[in-house]
Order: sequence, then structure tokens, then C-alpha cells
Amino acid sequence: MQRKIITTADGSKTIQIEDWNEQYHSVHGAIQEANHVYIKQGLLFFYNEHILGVSETICHSEPNSESHPISILEIGFGTGLNAILTLLVSEELKLNINYCGVEAYPVSTEELSQLNYAEALKIQSSAFVDIHKSDWETSHKVTKQFRLTKQQKFFNDIVDVNCYDVIYFDAFGARVQPELWTEVIFKKMYDALKPNGVLVTYSAKGSVKRALRAVGFSIKRLEGPPGKRHMLRAIKS
Repeated sequence: MQRKIITTADGSKTIQIEDWNEQYHSVHGAIQEANHVYIKQGLLFFYNEHILGVSETICHSEPNSESHPISILEIGFGTGLNAILTLLVSEELKLNINYCGVEAYPVSTEELSQLNYAEALKIQSSAFVDIHKSDWETSHKVTKQFRLTKQQKFFNDIVDVNCYDVIYFDAFGARVQPELWTEVIFKKMYDALKPNGVLVTYSAKGSVKRALRAVGFSIKRLEGPPGKRHMLRAIKS
């Protein structure tokens, strides 16, 4: 399939699959979308609810990242944008994060070289490069706070149980890959999360909400990122 690099509305780049008219990130702003959906409504929501809240209630002190590491599963590792944004949060909050990115078809080195995330985020490119140079199927300590494991496999092959606090569900849309948005896949996500774990996704389709509820999730529809009215956050009750 034909693929090309495009510039989104916030100046950050993404990959477009021309045959599908589908992008890895929103054309209204790749970084804006990732920050809103996955960082704000996923990671930071969980941090405020279950890490910051626990620390303040139990020990009345600053959150201890050593005592409360957060485990994240990303469904659709893709360009690594969600991973680098999560790494930046881990550095800012001094929060230990174990990050697992699952991807069936890794992005090529040539495509990665054309992405401008380091420039757009005004950071050194070394961490972004390190994320992509790390070996697949191996746990890699990118920074003191951020440990990454990349797994090349299909989402249907995930068999983890009670492993993750947060899931970034960032698969291609149901319009082009409906098989990734089914009860079968979401049951795997439900099983992979720990109790009270959080799944966030940019999609707010009725069929997606029904599939999430059918496997046991509690659903909340939230304001979407720029260019999109709504998104979903699901919690493993």
C-alpha cells in the first residue's frame, strides 16, 4: 500500500496510508491528539486517581514512583509518538513507567527519519532514536524512569492477564480494520488490565462502546481532541 509523510494541523508529521485514506494520527494535530487522548485522559487520569491520590491519602507525602510504577500497554506502537510523550511525562513527574508497545507491522527506518517529533516537542532526538533502535522482544531501559518492551505480533495474540494499569488503544480505525474493534479484542484488553485499570481510545463509535460494555468495562464518553467531538475512557470495574 502507498504510504507518505504528511504534516498535520499542529505542525507535527504523521504517516498516511493513501489506499485507505487513513493516518497513524489525526490530521488535526498528531501531537495534540496524542496528548489529549492518551496522556491527559489516560496516563494522567490514572496517576491522579490511583497514584497521587493514594500517596496523599496514605502517607501524606510526595508520590513515590519507586512504590507505584505504572505499567502501560500500547495497542499500535506505530511511530512511537505516544511512547515519547509518555517518556517525557515520566521524566517530569519522576514516575517509573514500564511501557509495552505492540505492533504487527513496524514503521520503516526511512519513514521514522522523516518524522519531526523531537523538533516539534523541542527535545533532543536521542530518546526518540533510542526508542526505535531498541531491539524487539527485549526489555530496554531508555531512561532511569522509562523501561520499554516492543513486541511484534498481532493484537489477537495478546494473552496477558492482570498486567497493565493503562492501555492506549490506538489501532487503525474501525472503518478500515473493523476486526480490531470487536468484543474478542476488547476481552483481551479487559483481561490484560489490572482491576481499576484504564483503557483510552480516540474512537467514540456506538459499536465500540457496545463492545467495551459487553466485556465488562464501565464507559465514559469524553470531549475529544481537536477535530473530533468525543473519545472514550473505559475502566475495568
